[in-house]
Amino acid sequence: MKNKIFNILFVIVVLTISSCASKKELVYLSGDQQSTTNFEQYIPKIQSSDILAISVSAADIKATEPFNQQSIYQVNSGMQNNPYAKVYTVDENGYINYPLIGNVKVGGLTRTEAENELKSKISKYIVNPGVNINFTNFRITVLGEVVRPGNFTIPNERVSILDALGMAGDLTINGVRKNIMVIREQNGQKQTYNVDLTSKEILNSPVYYLAQNDVVYVEPNNAKISSSKFTPNYSLWISVAGVIISVIAVISK
Repeated sequence: MKNKIFNILFVIVVLTISSCASKKELVYLSGDQQSTTNFEQYIPKIQSSDILAISVSAADIKATEPFNQQSIYQVNSGMQNNPYAKVYTVDENGYINYPLIGNVKVGGLTRTEAENELKSKISKYIVNPGVNINFTNFRITVLGEVVRPGNFTIPNERVSILDALGMAGDLTINGVRKNIMVIREQNGQKQTYNVDLTSKEILNSPVYYLAQNDVVYVEPNNAKISSSKFTPNYSLWISVAGVIISVIAVISK
């Protein structure tokens, strides 16, 4: 009887030790290999439904007035961080309707490319204009085993997957770091990518820098999945079982 109890305790200890995560499973960007990433290679492109704040500047401020008038929507919604920036929604075909110019194709362009496109068209009305475009709804979503899951609005388009996880409070101890999923919409189709946070190879991934409306999902590890199968009283029963085993061990001496 005594040997049987010790065997049970030994199995419990072995299972506990084997369930502990190793250093390799928890440390980010491990390994000796050298890896670099190039933001310019993965600059997010303007998409349909993006809301762009566009401001025009020039030596002759009066000449910019037709391009910088705020809409009633901006005034009522409090979007007045830049009093000269008017907002435009990109339609389903990638166009914005711009004052004096009409429809301008910006979908599929980077922010810098769109600025240059508008600058060339506005030059017909203003001498040497300056054009500034900013995303006002650059949003990403982080779900799963993180401390603070939710939606996050980013002030600019340069945000990495590590930045996003940092905003969400980092992964919980139950998050699988070797298989982070990124869901991205491209050309109207949802595509999924899987990356390993524990490897420096993530720096070479096309989703290291996120695009607007990307969804980052952290799956739970086996321990979390297994624990979800038990009732809230599971830990209580474990404690009771431990006490019973201890009592039996004392009696059997």
